[in-house]
Amino acid sequence: MARARVSWDEYFMNIAREVSTRSTCDRKFVGAVIVRDRIILATGYNGSIRGMPHCDDVGHLMEDGHCVRTVHAEANAIVQAARNGVRIDAADIYVTASPCWICFRLIANAGIQRIAFGEFYRDPRVFEMSQALGIELVDMSPKGSAA
Repeated sequence: MARARVSWDEYFMNIAREVSTRSTCDRKFVGAVIVRDRIILATGYNGSIRGMPHCDDVGHLMEDGHCVRTVHAEANAIVQAARNGVRIDAADIYVTASPCWICFRLIANAGIQRIAFGEFYRDPRVFEMSQALGIELVDMSPKGSAA
């Protein structure tokens, strides 16, 4: 009997979920994986600035209801690609939660063409702006209504 294989989208989202287990801010565990041509280019999770204490160790630094001690998973994945000289233009990003407005702008300016997310998180502007920019959004939440 043939074994059922997960789709590429499910495969990369599963990896993003695993990446999220490295998160160091217990308010939200988020992982991101940047992929082009079914090859992983970079990963990121939400955590403190490199070399600084983690929320899990010293607590949260809150401003307007947000922890500002952490760098978001999407930003960390983009930075990892930049640090390693990896071109991410025309790539896809798999994120366990939809990007915040700031991360969406980074994703758009990085030339990422497709965002697959595991749950909706906070900012509906990404839906309108992604449509205007031609960035495909894929809702992989259990409800799964594609945006």
